[in-house]
Amino acid sequence: MTDPTPSPASATSGPSTGTYAHGHKPRSPWPALWALVIGFFMILVDTTIVSVANPAIKAALDPDTNNLDNVVWVTSAYLLAYAVPLLITGRLGDRFGPKNIYLIGLVIFTLSSLACGLSTSLGMLVAFRAVQGLGAAFMTPQTMAVITRTFPPERRGAAMGLWGATAGVATLVGPLLGGLLVDAFGWEWIFYINVPVGIIGFVMAWIFVPKLQTHPHRFDYIGVVLSAAALFLIVFGLQEGQKYDWGVITGPITVWGMIAAGIVLLIVFVLQQWKTKSEALVPLGLFRDRNFSASNLGIAAVGFTVTSMSLPFMFFLQLARGLTPTEAALLLIPMAVISGVLAPFAGSLLDRVDPRFILIPGLLCVAGGVLWNSSLMNMDTPTWMFLLPSALLGIGNAGMWGPLATEATRNLPPRQAGAGAGIYNTTRTIGSVVGSSAIAAFMQARLEANLPGLDQAPAGLGAGGKMPDAVADGFSAGMSQSMLLPVSVMVVALIAALFIGRYKGKSADELR
Repeated sequence: MTDPTPSPASATSGPSTGTYAHGHKPRSPWPALWALVIGFFMILVDTTIVSVANPAIKAALDPDTNNLDNVVWVTSAYLLAYAVPLLITGRLGDRFGPKNIYLIGLVIFTLSSLACGLSTSLGMLVAFRAVQGLGAAFMTPQTMAVITRTFPPERRGAAMGLWGATAGVATLVGPLLGGLLVDAFGWEWIFYINVPVGIIGFVMAWIFVPKLQTHPHRFDYIGVVLSAAALFLIVFGLQEGQKYDWGVITGPITVWGMIAAGIVLLIVFVLQQWKTKSEALVPLGLFRDRNFSASNLGIAAVGFTVTSMSLPFMFFLQLARGLTPTEAALLLIPMAVISGVLAPFAGSLLDRVDPRFILIPGLLCVAGGVLWNSSLMNMDTPTWMFLLPSALLGIGNAGMWGPLATEATRNLPPRQAGAGAGIYNTTRTIGSVVGSSAIAAFMQARLEANLPGLDQAPAGLGAGGKMPDAVADGFSAGMSQSMLLPVSVMVVALIAALFIGRYKGKSADELR
């Protein structure tokens, strides 16, 4: 057991008085973290709520097509607008204070949630989801920056344990709340629920989050434009490729041409960052730290997997098996409960053991859980059987999020906290948005392979209710095969985890 008495070095639970703004004395960072967790929790809940509500949204706003790509844009637009600004919103927190930027993001997120609920078309919903993603981008880096700047390195594992537990609880509350709201009131209420939570979160953050010392920064607007354009071209090409049969979109513009242009712009972006000597959007020197590099590669693969695995699973449960959103969400209870219970214990162990002892088993459990789900996704499996891989996924999630985040940020000094957190969260979200677009294309391809002539068939995949058996068998096979994509990507995370070690590398100031 560990000694519960705080050591003199950690009695204030903060690294030094220098990280606080003038006139603000160091205090326990836990109330501030709890206040920020409310907003972080809301972002995570919103993502999981939407995954459960996708079939209902398709039935309401896109009932006339058999194409699943259209409704997946509700997720992809949010993630795309979330990913790109993260590179600069971390710096905004350094420059103007994490508290101020967090509160601005919370206001944007809350108001756009209201607008999402009021949307009357799929295009309108997608547009406001993009605004919602922008608000989330303002909020997310500030949480990790506050942890890095107010918790000493030897105490960050416990703080990241709370962060991991929040993710676990959100995976429970999101689907359950989403299922209940969709069944009782309609899909609009999955967005309306954010309004009161956002107000409470704003008041708590205003009271408890301290004003931290700011650092002057220049902002690389050219880098923002290059990265935004590159990601949009890649994501659009991947997600819409099947719709255009991977050929011509219009005139000389082709799907593969858009993807190639996106890759070229991404290379140009990296070169531009390499040549930018002062205040680069992505300080590439940070990647000389082995833990930072490996954690970023790992979290990109994890983001891809977590986002992509939920889409075919929820479509299968609700459209093929005929479960209601609430019934589908109930199957995720073991994952959420086990993850929420185990994550704090995993976090406390991180300060004492090699992180790979927790991370690698966690990643293996997640990969095994997704593969297990894939094998069960047919019309003959008893519904209760899906609780078993859900439990395995819960164990895996508890050992996955905290170690990656802790090792990515362990050596970051206060000046680089915002930049490091921004890069890490950007990497995670880029993985998620690529996962969302890739799984949309893969699902549609597997559907057309298992249900020939689907594109000429009468519309009705999103109409709700149980499918005819002849259609459901092919649909189930397509969704089951789609789950193999996130399983294969988890191999990348496992390889990255092998290179994470508990060692003291060069500081980020030395790496700049």
